[in-house]
Amino acid sequence: MAHLVETMAYTGKTPWHGLGNSLSPNQPLEVWADQAGMNWQIKESDVCFIAGNSGYLGEIHPFSDNKVLYRSDSKEPLSVVSQRYKVVQPGEILEFYRDLTEKSGFELETAGVLKGGRKLWALARTGQSGNLRGVDQTDGYVLLATACDGSMATTAQFTSVRVVCNNTLAIALKDKAASVKVRHNTQFDAQQVKQQLGISVSAWDDYMYQLKALSERKVNARDVTAFLEAVYSDVAEGNRTTVSERALSRSLELFEGRGMGAELVTSKNTAYGLLNAVTEYVDHEQRARNSDYRLDSAWFGKGASTKQKALDQALKLVA
Repeated sequence: MAHLVETMAYTGKTPWHGLGNSLSPNQPLEVWADQAGMNWQIKESDVCFIAGNSGYLGEIHPFSDNKVLYRSDSKEPLSVVSQRYKVVQPGEILEFYRDLTEKSGFELETAGVLKGGRKLWALARTGQSGNLRGVDQTDGYVLLATACDGSMATTAQFTSVRVVCNNTLAIALKDKAASVKVRHNTQFDAQQVKQQLGISVSAWDDYMYQLKALSERKVNARDVTAFLEAVYSDVAEGNRTTVSERALSRSLELFEGRGMGAELVTSKNTAYGLLNAVTEYVDHEQRARNSDYRLDSAWFGKGASTKQKALDQALKLVA
């Protein structure tokens, strides 16, 4: 089976998804571009069609409303988009971090290509870290990702990683931008995005305050049932609500002691433990064709939506 991951690279410990080429720390961006499979460009070409009767080659005509995006190295097509579409190059994703890594203490940890080049991302540790009750560490990251197949805008967002289990979670901040999205009909401006994102110590402190509140909120059996049913309930056609029983049952097991870090005082019988049971299930156990598909879902797809739903439900418990 062909992998969704074209190439990726990482530094430090093997990432939670277990994919990629290992690099020593503090490599220049040029090495990252090579090892992460991002040393190519997205090229553009006219869309054309053949007009004529079947059985012989007809006339070739351009379709001026759209254009084809393709890889400069392999000439493989990536997508068909409108003429208004603004391309974000693989090199621009990495360049976003140049001043952050050289001047602000950030460290690039992973970067790569999904779906043959249709999705691109890089993830850097900000240097910010928090510790709940001295036993449960969470580190701060900034993720920048884009797609050229219409599946997502170019997005920069705060992301956290819980060290004990490598669970990942997009950060929610009150009255601050946790993410900045640039649609592809707008020119991508890296400096403007960084200013809008407002990478700051105060934003991280706000997030850790939320996690602290969750870790101190004790939950009972009724809370647990209501939380998991809310997270795993979907409204199908006809407004009928369905519940993913497998996901609910396994998340309950993870919460009750089988999850990584579930017995820590921060997690045991707390709202924070409920949140981490869901994030662990999505990141590490949810059914997927392979690890590549799970990574795509956990960061950009249905898995990311499920984790956001879990965070929203957890924060209601401490509202």
